[in-house]
Amino acid sequence: MRHLGGSLVRMLDVQVRRPVAPADVVAVRDLASVATRIAGHPPFGDAVWRDLEHPGPDSTLILGLVDGDVVGAVHAAPGGDPATVVAAILLGPDRPNPETATALLDVLVNDARAHAIAHITLWLFGADEQNATLVGGAGFTVERELWQMRVGLPLDDVARWPDGITVRAFEPDRDAQAWLGVNNRAFRHDPDQGGWTLATLRAREAEPWFDPRGFLLASDDAGLAGFCWTKIHPPAGPSEPAAVGEIYVIGVDPDRQGIGLGRALVIGGLAFLHDHGGVRVGMLFVDAANTAAVGLYGTLGFEVARVDRAYGKIVV
Repeated sequence: MRHLGGSLVRMLDVQVRRPVAPADVVAVRDLASVATRIAGHPPFGDAVWRDLEHPGPDSTLILGLVDGDVVGAVHAAPGGDPATVVAAILLGPDRPNPETATALLDVLVNDARAHAIAHITLWLFGADEQNATLVGGAGFTVERELWQMRVGLPLDDVARWPDGITVRAFEPDRDAQAWLGVNNRAFRHDPDQGGWTLATLRAREAEPWFDPRGFLLASDDAGLAGFCWTKIHPPAGPSEPAAVGEIYVIGVDPDRQGIGLGRALVIGGLAFLHDHGGVRVGMLFVDAANTAAVGLYGTLGFEVARVDRAYGKIVV
C-alpha cells in the first residue's frame, strides 16, 4: 500500500494478477480508452491486446488500484529469451502521479527478480520527457526508438518495378511457406518480426482487419523477392476521425536488395491503401536506427508523427 502524492489521500494498492482474469482485461481496456482519448494515441500496442485476449500462464498484469478503481497498469509477457520479459505501462491520465508509476515499476522489477528474470524491456508509447524521467528514476535506460511516420495520400509518385518483377496478391494456402522464408531472412536480426512460424502467420490472417488483396508479393524467376503487407485502421474517435492505412510489414529478400524494389513496394502498398481503401493518410513504424529505411521514407514525404521508446533494465 502506498500513498499517492499531492492532495490525493486515498491509498494506492498494487496487485499482481497472474493468471489474468477477464475482468482485469475489461478494466484495463476502459482505462486505455480514456488515455487514448486524452493523449491522442493508444498506450499499448497490438501485441499487448493479442496477449490479453488469450493470456498464457506467464501473462501478467500489475494493477494500481484506488478504492477498487484501476488508475494504472503494467502488462508483462515473456520475451524471445526465457530470461527476459517485455512490458508496457499505462497511467490514468486523470491522475498522472509519479508515485503511481514508481510503485508499478517497483513491483514489476521485484516480480521479475522473484522469477529469475534477468532483463526487462519496457515500452512507452508516445514517449516524452515526463515519462522518460519516470522510468529513468526506476533505473531504466533507452534501448530502442521506434518512429511512427505518416504521409498524405495519394502520393505524386508511381511504383516503378525492377525488370523481371511481377506483382500479385498473397494467397494464404499457396504462399505461406515462401513468405515465411523471405520474412525471416529479411528480419533475422529483428526481435519483433523475425522468427515467425506458420502459427504466427495464421493468427494474423484470422485478425478481422486481414485482407489478402492488400498483401502484395513481388516475385522474379527465382521466386519471392519482396512483399508489402498493408492494414487499414478504422476511424477511432476524435484522435483518429478518419481511417488510416498502415504498411504493416514490408521486406525485401537480402539477395534482391539494391535494385529499387523496396521503394516500389512502399509506393505500391500506399497506392492500394488509397485506391482500394479510400484512405488519405499512410502510416508505418520504423526503427530510428534504420537510417536507410528512414531516408527512403523521407524522400516519399513521410514525417515523424510519434516516438515510441523501449527502455531496458538488468535485474540483479
